[in-house]
Amino acid sequence: MSLKCGIVGLPNVGKSTLFNCISSGRAQAANFPFCTIEPNLGSTNVPDRRLDVLTDICHPQRTIPATVDIVDIAGLVKGASRGEGLGNQFLANIRECDAILHVLRCFDDGNVVHVDGSVDPVRDKEVVDTELQIKDLESVEGRLAKADKAAKAGDKDAKKLAALLTRYRDALSQGKSCRSVKPVNDEEESLAKDLFLLTNKPVMYVCNVDEASAAKGNAYVDAVREAVKDENAGILVIAAKTEAEIAEIEEFEDRQMFLSELGLEESGVVRLIQGAYRLLGLQTFFTAGADECRAWTIHIGDKAPKAAGVIHTDFEKGFIRAEVIKYDDFVALKSESACRAAGKLATEGKDYTVQDGDIMHFLFNV
Repeated sequence: MSLKCGIVGLPNVGKSTLFNCISSGRAQAANFPFCTIEPNLGSTNVPDRRLDVLTDICHPQRTIPATVDIVDIAGLVKGASRGEGLGNQFLANIRECDAILHVLRCFDDGNVVHVDGSVDPVRDKEVVDTELQIKDLESVEGRLAKADKAAKAGDKDAKKLAALLTRYRDALSQGKSCRSVKPVNDEEESLAKDLFLLTNKPVMYVCNVDEASAAKGNAYVDAVREAVKDENAGILVIAAKTEAEIAEIEEFEDRQMFLSELGLEESGVVRLIQGAYRLLGLQTFFTAGADECRAWTIHIGDKAPKAAGVIHTDFEKGFIRAEVIKYDDFVALKSESACRAAGKLATEGKDYTVQDGDIMHFLFNV
């Protein structure tokens, strides 16, 4: 499932440092604007304690976690929508991503240059938002003109599209992102997805702080929280430089000790990866046995045949039924046979909506 989260933000806010912490890629991180030119793509495992528990129970020959793709995109500057800096490239790269991790600099450090000369994460956020909104407005106005023309000629589908585009245009003209416009029905939601608008992508604001602020944040983070309180967006606080140091510690116990000293229960990178997974609208089901324990990635709301198809296309084509055990029941009873004997194994058909954490076995015929 090739869904990608793009790391975006102004130059020198810590995007590449963060990318190196969370991915298997190695992006250049340095103290000058536009250090990243070509986008860096990395794939990282999604930490999931449930998979560790299943492995301890089943003792499989191999354990395979879910993964998520992360893209480190060149920094954006004011005027990007007109091609300033690496604007055209930035906007094309972000259009190819499915969700946005918007990194904001929330730390003071005279040794790290800020492209605008001072630290102000709310201003930085507005710079990026404005450039994306300008580009979306250009796109929406162009499509609206064509949709209006087709609607006047009697095209009913074009009329529906024009109505949605009009609402987008009005929002963008007021300095609001397209994600603030809620589709009124499933048909509109489908139309919205097909438009691939930059400001309609789900977003998480990542506040990059200093080590002292890693646990509780700081005044900069408070300002960001206030600025985005009316948006449908998450906020995550992380000290990217500190996370880079933690990543270099080999022993698990030493890493946990370091985190404890900072007042953290788990690494910010773990929370960020899990947040990116949820931001993409993804969830996990498991297969568990002596050969393999594996986390499989599906969209939230997927039905059982679609989940089967993630394992193999033949499973979806010839789907008969799914045998489903809830994670908590499997952990309590320790095996499929025990769950079956206790009546904790359910037989589900094509209309079953898979739940996060389900342990599944598929029966099919091709």
